[in-house]
Amino acid sequence: MSGNKTFTMIKPDAVAEGHTGAILKMIEEAGFRVVAMKKTQLTPERAGQFYAVHKERPFYNDLCDYMSSGAIVPMILEKENAVTDFRTLIGATNPANADEGTIRKLFAKSIEANAIHGSDSDENASIEGSFFFASTEQY
Repeated sequence: MSGNKTFTMIKPDAVAEGHTGAILKMIEEAGFRVVAMKKTQLTPERAGQFYAVHKERPFYNDLCDYMSSGAIVPMILEKENAVTDFRTLIGATNPANADEGTIRKLFAKSIEANAIHGSDSDENASIEGSFFFASTEQY
């Protein structure tokens, strides 16, 4: 995944509140093509593996509990300049600071329950996508 692919995940709060379709519509209307998508639920252990980079942070256990609290929808998306364009589409991590019309401004409840994850680099997009999808090279 170099330059034209990114990884995202609709988080448990947004899935539980029925926002998956609206978020997916915004993603597609922004010119992204969904190349892989599934609905799943993380175990606390699996959430811990995904967020291992934050293991020493004080919020780690709460994050793992939250991310395993309900269904999620991980996706691999394709578009030119995918990582940067997607980060713009989702908005700031804190929805109070997110621009109007962004996914987080519209659907996030708090900085913790912020509706959606978006990879912050091409390298992380590849790592995160591979965590959920066995082979992303086929897309």
